[in-house]
Amino acid sequence: MERSLRIGRLATFACFVLNGFLMGMWVVHIPVVEHRAGISHAVLGWLLLLLGAGAVAGMGIAGPLADRFGARTVVPAGAALCSATLVLPGLATDVWTLGAALLALGFGNGCLDVGMNAHAVQVERGYRRPVMSAFHVTFSLGGVLAALVGARALDRGWSPTVTLGAAALAGLVVTVLTAPALLRPEPAGQAAPAAAGQRTRRRTPRRIWTLAALALMLMLCEGVANDWSVLHLRDVLGAPAATAALAYGAFATAMTIGRLLTDRVAARFGPVAVLRHGASVAALGLTAVALSPWTPLALTGWALFGAGLSGCIPQLFSAAGHADQDAAGANVSRVAGLGYLGMLAGPAVIGPLTHAVPLNLTFFLPVTCCLVAACAAGILRSGRRTPTLLEAETV
Repeated sequence: MERSLRIGRLATFACFVLNGFLMGMWVVHIPVVEHRAGISHAVLGWLLLLLGAGAVAGMGIAGPLADRFGARTVVPAGAALCSATLVLPGLATDVWTLGAALLALGFGNGCLDVGMNAHAVQVERGYRRPVMSAFHVTFSLGGVLAALVGARALDRGWSPTVTLGAAALAGLVVTVLTAPALLRPEPAGQAAPAAAGQRTRRRTPRRIWTLAALALMLMLCEGVANDWSVLHLRDVLGAPAATAALAYGAFATAMTIGRLLTDRVAARFGPVAVLRHGASVAALGLTAVALSPWTPLALTGWALFGAGLSGCIPQLFSAAGHADQDAAGANVSRVAGLGYLGMLAGPAVIGPLTHAVPLNLTFFLPVTCCLVAACAAGILRSGRRTPTLLEAETV
């Protein structure tokens, strides 16, 4: 294995940790920033849509740029932009400045998100085996680090300007240190006859949009778990607050462990099996949550939900990046962009549904999404893909 590839993989890990850390630092400081800006929870909810809008815009721009100039160029630019804009919410004093700050932070986050995933696809292509899920694990670890650092800073009474500014500076330092280790752009794919190339360009977007639709549905499911799991145990099953908090803990822990194992599973059995069986397990787990009258069974269901979902999104990102080497960035941006919209839509869709049916019954919407994903898992067989471990060993 080339030394540059190994170093490039380590640099990619650092970028995922950095992204998780930067966004985690913002999440930890939301209550303080909200109070400083003098806004209500309702207004904050609307402003968070600007964060999402900025991220989608950044993803749409960064993808084609990664294809044209290489992820090696886009990743440091996105990391620097995401780091620099992190301090802006800490400086906001009213609704207008906070809205502008979140729009800018979202844009930087979107650029970094697509850039680092496009680079992860390039690393995976070099390894000739699945490595994408491990990168997504380190994103979560970055969020854990942010929670620890942010909690310590808040406990000491540091202002959000100081804490977020220090985090931004640390992000810029990491960006400078990791940039030289990123892989150089790959040579363009072999030229094909013009007519054949045109047919490929007409066919590929349909498959990519299918992958993007699946990402939207599965990340909608993640959004539901993030925002409604604790409320479900507390309001539907009447669990104490401390016990209710375990619902999200069970989901997040199972998802982290699952992603640690997914690359080996995908290498042995292929991405189709990961998506099909993972989405099926997720559907089974959430069905148990929806129908369970007992807290222990509900906690088990949330854990199964997280374990099942854990490997699904990395397979979609990987498939999009490998579908066309010369358009990997644009394809990843489409899948990531719609997936991000799904993450935002999950909580927004469930809320209105609770006016018509009990909260636990609204969970059959994400159950349906999981079942659709399981049935559509065969889409991962189309186009180019990463070889399984057995195939790679025979090369």
